[in-house]
Amino acid sequence: MNLSKKKALAKRTFEVGEERIVFIGSRLEDIKDAITKQDMRDLRADGAIIIKEVKGRKKVVRKRKRSQGNVKIRVNKRKRNYIILTRKFRKHVAGKVTNGLLSKDEAKDLRKKIRNKAFRSLVHLKEHLGDKK
Repeated sequence: MNLSKKKALAKRTFEVGEERIVFIGSRLEDIKDAITKQDMRDLRADGAIIIKEVKGRKKVVRKRKRSQGNVKIRVNKRKRNYIILTRKFRKHVAGKVTNGLLSKDEAKDLRKKIRNKAFRSLVHLKEHLGDKK
């Protein structure tokens, strides 16, 4: 009795290879009558069809670690904000130096403070400059 078509149907139904599908010899008549996927599912539930385990070495399942989210995006955003603020502050300080309102030494100190994130915003920098004068 050729059951290759039934094995192909079982393969599609259970999404396994044909070599893993085993038909029980005493239930071959029931298997022969099965024509739908639901019939195959019912036969498997009844025990007429057995699916063998996968042969070979099993892959080691790694323990899942909790990720900390996408850190790269967060860092780049923080860096981008730093760059924008720093350029704005340095441009303001350079304008003050060219207008003669700040000396080179004061500008150098301000640049160090800007690099160390001493100022939250341009308004904060202007307040600091106003207090010094």
